[in-house]
Amino acid sequence: MQMNHPISKLALVWLTLLGSVLDSSAELEFGHCERVVKRWAESSTSPREEHPDKDKRSLQDLLFFLHVPRTGGRTYFHCFLRKLYDNAEECPRSYDKLHFDPRKQKCKLLATHDDYSLMSKLPRERTSVMTIVRDPVARVLSTYEFSVEVAARFLVHPNLTSAARMSGRIRKNNVISTLDIWPWKYLVPWMREDLFARRDARKLKGVVIIEDDNPYDMEEMLMPLHKYLDTPTAHDIIHNGATFQIAGLTNNSHLSEAHEVRHCVQKYKNLGEPVLQVAKRRLDSMLYVGLTEEHRESASLFANVVGSQVLSQLVTSNATAKTKTTKQEASVTFSESGSDKSEIQNGTSEVASNKIEAKSGNMTVKTLMEVYEGCITHLRKTQGTRRVNSLKRISPANFTRGARTRVPNEVIQQIKSLNNLDVELYKYAKEIFVKEHELVSNKLVSSSKRSIVDLQNVFGEMEGEKLWKLVSVALMLLLLFLLFLFVNARRRITSKVKI
Repeated sequence: MQMNHPISKLALVWLTLLGSVLDSSAELEFGHCERVVKRWAESSTSPREEHPDKDKRSLQDLLFFLHVPRTGGRTYFHCFLRKLYDNAEECPRSYDKLHFDPRKQKCKLLATHDDYSLMSKLPRERTSVMTIVRDPVARVLSTYEFSVEVAARFLVHPNLTSAARMSGRIRKNNVISTLDIWPWKYLVPWMREDLFARRDARKLKGVVIIEDDNPYDMEEMLMPLHKYLDTPTAHDIIHNGATFQIAGLTNNSHLSEAHEVRHCVQKYKNLGEPVLQVAKRRLDSMLYVGLTEEHRESASLFANVVGSQVLSQLVTSNATAKTKTTKQEASVTFSESGSDKSEIQNGTSEVASNKIEAKSGNMTVKTLMEVYEGCITHLRKTQGTRRVNSLKRISPANFTRGARTRVPNEVIQQIKSLNNLDVELYKYAKEIFVKEHELVSNKLVSSSKRSIVDLQNVFGEMEGEKLWKLVSVALMLLLLFLLFLFVNARRRITSKVKI
């Protein structure tokens, strides 16, 4: 025992030294991350973001729709933006549909899943930004569901190799695929591989009886939600996704330092605050911030804030070159709408007529909202049918609103914890939305009051004699109308007597 005592002491010394080295290494790594995040945050605030009220509410030459996935942005794109802008006015993307192609200088609309770092390639002072934010729990659940839904479409193939081969053929034919769009180019193949592996495992087992009907915890069919949340892919792409996208720090970022900053924040939670503050400032500087949960109010706000300005610009441009513009826009609308197969299937003539109405200056905010309501009804029906057909391949798993109540509370809390930055950003977005909604409502009320006052002033400015003449004419017209009704009534009575 006495011989082992010095060895034990030596081992203890070595362990202490090792612990000190590790602690020192961790402190050095944290210090490095702290400097990296701070340096990025200081360089990420533009003068426009420091003074967000300056020209914030004026639509600039280019509208950049920063589309956060699973927030309802597709609805806005198809049912609002495509009614206001021609295909020819959209900014083109590069071959993989991920990054902006800046070759077209005079485009007016850029709608993409690219993050805010794309602003480095755009004329910042001539660009307005809009986005939609969603409750983080609902967004994460929807991301999981959509990953499964799209991946399940490939189960029509006998094996994974066949599915991958078909995907390659689609790309060669220049057909837009979900697999070409961030973040689904990462999430769908990953989920597709998992679905095929589980199907193969079921085949080996033979008959598999699935007793639980909770689609979020159906391990025989698909990856359970609680396991999905804790994967490296989910940590890198999904959690705090809205904050990282608005901050410009996704794995699709144009910034060289984005990867390091994002991973520092993911590793050290308390370094997330500078990133959150940058994202908040950017929301403040945006032309429009919508909320998925406030669907009707958000749509109305968009129509009055963004839609009204686009329509106003169209009226102005029509006034300067009315004949030329009308001929050109009619030609563009019909030829280019025919190139989109989905629009042919969904009623190209209706879409084209809506665009012509907007381009001719006949569309108002009210009619824009009516067009939007009709469009979303059709779009939701189409998306619902496709979803049902996809999920049939992994039956009995089926994602419904009712099914979400089956998600355990501890999993909900896990989502909130993993998306702590998004939780705070969503609260801030709600504050912005309430202020903007109130501001627009007050403007509409004051505008109505001004119209009434102007009408009263018109009558008030009239002299007594003119006003009396106006009243006399009105009474004369009323008497003539009553006489007309009386004569018609007498004729009907006379004809009945003759019969």
